[in-house]
Amino acid sequence: MRGKTCVITGATGGIGLETAARLGALGARLVLVGRNRAKGETALARLRARLPGVAVEMHYADLSRPDEITRLADALLGTAARIDVLVNNAGAIFAGRKTTPDGLELTFALNHMGYFRLTALLRARLIASAPARVVNVASEAHRGAHLDFEDLQCSRGYSGWRAYQRSKLTNILFTRELARRLQATGVTVNCLHPGFVATSFGDNNRGIWRLGIAISKLIAAISVERGAETPIYLASSPELDGVSGRYFDKCRERAPDVPAQDDRTAARLWDESEKLAGFEMPGS
Repeated sequence: MRGKTCVITGATGGIGLETAARLGALGARLVLVGRNRAKGETALARLRARLPGVAVEMHYADLSRPDEITRLADALLGTAARIDVLVNNAGAIFAGRKTTPDGLELTFALNHMGYFRLTALLRARLIASAPARVVNVASEAHRGAHLDFEDLQCSRGYSGWRAYQRSKLTNILFTRELARRLQATGVTVNCLHPGFVATSFGDNNRGIWRLGIAISKLIAAISVERGAETPIYLASSPELDGVSGRYFDKCRERAPDVPAQDDRTAARLWDESEKLAGFEMPGS
């Protein structure tokens, strides 16, 4: 990874920060994205203490907001002459339905449209840096989910878990369609399940939701180090040169649920995402 630049979102803690640290240890230049400045400064201090001399910078943006994604992309393009790896990792689950200023349901806006918009705006730089990789953090939570194109914003009978499941399904479908569109560009796209990791995930909620997630972490969660293994593998392993459009779990390719393998659904999600974004992402 020496001489390569890795952009990692959701990098102020959890698997995002651990992924950054391990890629930095391999020699990569780190360009990190977070939302909370206090956490960002703490993350930078931890990285510099762990990896003296590491090339690292932090950018801040709320990836549920189109204006902030655009501002972030402009900043990244201004500081990164090349982007060899983009790790789309930022995401969350919300017990109650919330909407963004542009009217999108928050889970969908952050977990899917955040990936879509940022990747679209960095696409040309990724291609110019080829061979390059896009790594999308998805989840086994997608199993059992189906997209309702008549209600992508979960306005009818909102369930926080169902909204999260659907967003993780969109991550895999987005990976599939983006890989198809980037064929022959030298940019590969893969996604993964990191495992149920003991991080601050879900701590933004309150009451019974927060308690339930906390108990689940105590019972079943794996370490941050183990959770970061698969994103690191997808970002750096020579074994994956030319491999694209796949889903991985524990550093092994795995078949996602049947709805996540539907090319027609992936193409329709792409079209709907372009409409919501207000621009078309160029094809290959």
